[in-house]
Amino acid sequence: MSFLNRTTTLRTRSISFVQRWFSSATPEENKTELLAPSDPAYSRAVTHRSDANSVQASSPVSRDVRRRVLLKDDLPFSAFLTDSFGRRHSYLRISLTEKCNFRCQYCMPEEGVKLTPRAELLSSEEILTLARLFVQEGVTKIRLTGGEPLIRPDVLDIIGKMREFEGLKTMAVTTNGLNLTRMLPGLQKSGVDLLNISLDSLVPAKFEFIVRRKGFHKVMEGIRKAVEMGFHPVKVNCVVMRGLNEDEIQNFVALTEEMPLEVRFIEYMPFDGNRWNFKKMVSYQEMLDHIRQQWPDLELVPGAEADTAKLYRVPGFQGQIGFITSMSDHFCGGCNRLRITADGNLKVCLFGNSEVSLRDQLRSGSSDEELLQVIAAAVGRKKKQHAGMFSISQMKNRPMILIGG
Repeated sequence: MSFLNRTTTLRTRSISFVQRWFSSATPEENKTELLAPSDPAYSRAVTHRSDANSVQASSPVSRDVRRRVLLKDDLPFSAFLTDSFGRRHSYLRISLTEKCNFRCQYCMPEEGVKLTPRAELLSSEEILTLARLFVQEGVTKIRLTGGEPLIRPDVLDIIGKMREFEGLKTMAVTTNGLNLTRMLPGLQKSGVDLLNISLDSLVPAKFEFIVRRKGFHKVMEGIRKAVEMGFHPVKVNCVVMRGLNEDEIQNFVALTEEMPLEVRFIEYMPFDGNRWNFKKMVSYQEMLDHIRQQWPDLELVPGAEADTAKLYRVPGFQGQIGFITSMSDHFCGGCNRLRITADGNLKVCLFGNSEVSLRDQLRSGSSDEELLQVIAAAVGRKKKQHAGMFSISQMKNRPMILIGG
C-alpha cells in the first residue's frame, strides 16, 4: 500500500474511532483498531487500553482524562488536525483584532480596509474556547497576531488563561513593536515565550514611508528592551521589497553581530490591495548572494533544514538570520500551521481563499464534537501546496491585515 493510501486509510479509521468515542465513551472501545497487530505500538496500545478502561466516562472531565490516556504520544496524532497528506497541524495562529496603529504597504491597501463590526468578531471567551479545543487535540504552539494584537485591551488576560492549557508548550506574539516597551513586563509575566517584531527599514524616514506612520525609535527601543529582559530569540521580521529596502539587507545582518537577534527576511507576498508584482519581489537566493558579498563565510545553521525559515549565521556573530521563502521555494510539504481570523474563520492555508466560520458554529450552539467535525473537514480539504505566486496574485483573498499573518 502506498504511503498516501496508508495515511488516508489510517486517518479514516482514526476519525471513525474518535467519532464513536465521543458518541459513546464506553469502556468496551478498543483503541488497537487503529493499529495493525504487527505495528510496534500495538502491544503498547493494549497496555494503555487497560488503563483507559479503568476511567469511567460519567462526566466530561473523566471523558477527557480517558481520551488523553488513549491518545498517548506513541499513537497517531489527532485525526481532526491531520490532513490527507499526513501533515500534523500543531501550530495555531489566532488574530485578536483587525485594527492596527500602522498602515504597512504590504499589509493594508492604501485606501484602508472595511473593519468587521465588533459584534461579529470573536469575544475573548470564544477565542479561549477555540484555543482550548485545538490544544486538547494536539496544538502545542499558539501565536497571537492581528492587526496589532497589543492594542486589544484584554490581550494579557487572554495570554494568561491560554498559558493554563495543559499541553501548550509555546506562547508567541507577533507585534509591530510600537507599544512593546510598556507592554513587555506584562507579556513576560503572563507567559509569552517568543516575540516577533516587524521592522522593514533601519532608516527612520523610509520606515515612516513603509508603515505610513511615525514610531521608528519606539520600535527600536522595544527590540532592545526585549533582548535585555531575556526574550530569546527576539525575531525581527523584515519584508524585502525591491526599490524600497533591499539595499538595507546587509545593515540588517549587521544587527546580529552584537545582538542575539534572529532577523528574518520575508519574500514579498501577494495579498488583496498590496499591489504585488513579480518585479518587486526579491528572492531568497538573491538576498543570500547579496549577503555573501560582504560575508562569504555565511553558514547554514545545523538542523535548520526542517524549520519554516532557512537559518544562517555569520561566524562569530551573536544572532542569526532567516529567510521565509514562501514564493521562490515554498515549504508547504512541512506546513503544520492553521489560522483563525479575528472574525472567527478557519484558514488552513495563508494563500488559500477557502474559509469556514468557527464563530458561526460556536454561536449556533455546536458541541465540541460538532466543532471538531467542521475543523476536520476543513483540514482534510487542505491542498498539497499553494498555487504558485503568479496564480496567487490573481486570486481573491483577504488583505494580510484581515488574515493575521
